[in-house]
Amino acid sequence: MPELKAGSRPPWVGLAAAVWVQIASGNAYSFPLYSHALKSVLGLSQQQLTILGVANDFGENVGILPGIASNKYPPWVVLSIGVLASFFGYGVIWLAVSETVHNMPYWVLWIALVVATNSSAWLGTAVLVTNMRNFPLSRGTVAGILKGYVGLSAAVFTEVYTMVLKGSASSLLLFFTLGIPIICLALMYYVRPCTPASEADPSETAHFLFTQIASLFLAVFLLTTTILKDVMTISDTLSYTFVVIMVVLLVAPLAIPVKMTLFPSSKKFNRPVSSSDNLTTVMDPLMTPSSSDTNLTKLNDGEGMSEVDVLLAVGEGAIKLKKKRRPRRGEDFTFREAVVKADFWLLWFVYFLGVGSGVTVLNNLAQIGVSLGFDDTTTLLSLFSFGNFLGRLGGGVVSEYFVRLNAIPRTILTTVTQIIMVMTYLTYASAINGTLYIATALLGICYGVQFGVMIPTCSELFGLKNFGLIFNFMGLGNPIGALLFSGMLAGYVYDTEEAKQGGSTCVGPDCFRLTFFVLAGVCCVSALLSVVLTVRIRPVYHMLYAGGSFRLPQSAGH
Repeated sequence: MPELKAGSRPPWVGLAAAVWVQIASGNAYSFPLYSHALKSVLGLSQQQLTILGVANDFGENVGILPGIASNKYPPWVVLSIGVLASFFGYGVIWLAVSETVHNMPYWVLWIALVVATNSSAWLGTAVLVTNMRNFPLSRGTVAGILKGYVGLSAAVFTEVYTMVLKGSASSLLLFFTLGIPIICLALMYYVRPCTPASEADPSETAHFLFTQIASLFLAVFLLTTTILKDVMTISDTLSYTFVVIMVVLLVAPLAIPVKMTLFPSSKKFNRPVSSSDNLTTVMDPLMTPSSSDTNLTKLNDGEGMSEVDVLLAVGEGAIKLKKKRRPRRGEDFTFREAVVKADFWLLWFVYFLGVGSGVTVLNNLAQIGVSLGFDDTTTLLSLFSFGNFLGRLGGGVVSEYFVRLNAIPRTILTTVTQIIMVMTYLTYASAINGTLYIATALLGICYGVQFGVMIPTCSELFGLKNFGLIFNFMGLGNPIGALLFSGMLAGYVYDTEEAKQGGSTCVGPDCFRLTFFVLAGVCCVSALLSVVLTVRIRPVYHMLYAGGSFRLPQSAGH
C-alpha cells in the first residue's frame, strides 16, 4: 500500500475511522451484558462463569500474533482476521444463548469466547499501531484518544442493548456476529500508514483537542441517557433519537479532515524522521554542510584523496560497530532485546497487578451488584465504562502534559491511581450504603489510566519499530490477572459463600469481601513497583523530552 505525503488528509481520516474500529474492538467489555444469560440458559456455576470471563480476557489481550502481523502485513490484513474472529466466535456463542443449538459443550463455548474476543486484539492492534506511527510526536495523546474510545465501547453497546435491542442478550450477540464485521469492512480502506508532518503542526493541537472534547461529550451523553433510562420510562421514539445522537457524536472526528479539505493549510511540514516512524532520513546528521563543502573542495582541487580513503574506512568500521551495539532505552528494540531488560518486566508486573485486579471487578460486576441488592446492573457497567474512558483519555493527556512540562515519567500517574485503587477496593469490602456507584466510577478511572499510560510508555522506552508486538505482550498481564484473581479467587470465594447460604444466588457483602481485601494488597505491591520503575526511567524522559518537546534519539534516524 503506497505511503501518503505529509500533511495530507488521510492521517486524520484514518484517525476518524479508527474511532469506530476501536468501539468495535471493545466488544470484550460487554461481557457483563450477556454473562447472566450464559449462566441461566446453560446452568453454570459462578466459578464456571468466571472461567468464561477468563476466556473473555484471554482472547482480548493475547495479541502476540497481531503484533507480529502488524510489522509484516498492511492494516487491512490484520483487520480482516479480526473480522473473521468476531463472526465465527460470537456466532457460536449466539447459537448457544439463543438455544438454536442445545447442550453446547462448555469447552466449545470457552474456545468460541476466546476466538470472539481475540477479534479485539486484531482490530485494536491494527488501528493503534498505524495511528501511533502516523502521529509519532503525539504518542500519549493518540493512545489516550484511541484507548479512550475503547473504554467507551461498553457504554455504546449498553446504549444499543437497552435502547434498540430491548435488553436481549441473544440479539446483542447477533449484533456482534454481524455488526462488527460490517463496520470494520466498511472502514478498512481508511486505516492506512501515512507519512506524518515533520514538525509540530500548530493546528494539530487544536484537532486533537476537538477530538477529545467530542469524545467527552459522547461519554457524558451516554452516562446521562443510561441514568434517564433507569429513573423514567423512555418511549421507543426517544430511544432511537438517543441512538442517532450517539452516532452523530461518533462521526464527529470526521469533521477534521472535512475542515482541512475546505480550508487547506498553506504551510507544509516535512522532515526526516526515524525508521521507527516509517519515514526516511533526508540528510545524514554526520554530513554537516561545512564538512561536506570542505571535502568537496578538496576533491575538486585533486587533494585529500588519502583522507577520503581514511574517512571511508572509518565510516565502514563505524557502521559495523553500530550494528553490534545494543539499543539504549528510547531507541528501537527488537522483542528479544526488550525482554531481557529489567524495565520491561517492571512495567509488565505493574500493568499485570493493576489491570489484573481491575478486570476482576469488571468480570464480576453484575454479580457484585446483585449481591448488594441491585437488580439492574447496566448502570454500574455504564459508570465503569465512563470512568474507564476518562482514565484512558486522561491518562494520555495528563501524562503528556507532565512529560513535556518537566520530563516526568508517565508511570508516576500509574502510582497515584493504584494507591486510589487500594482505597477503592477497601470501600467495596466495607459495603457501606451509597458507596457502590462512587467506587465503581473511581475504579473505572484508575483502571483506564493503566492503559493510557502503559501504551505510550512502551513506545518511549522501546521504540515504535516493534511496538505492536511489545505492547501486546504487556497486554498478557490482563488475562493472566483475570485467571488468578477472577477465576481462581473471586469465583471460588463466591461459590463457597453461596454454598454456605444454601441458595442459587449469593447475597451480601461476604460474597466478594475476601476478594477485595486480596486485590487491595495486590495493588499495594503494584504501587511500590511503579515507584521503582519511575525512578529508573526518569533519565530516559530527560533525554526524550529535554526542552519540553519530544526528540527522537539520534541513532533512530540512521
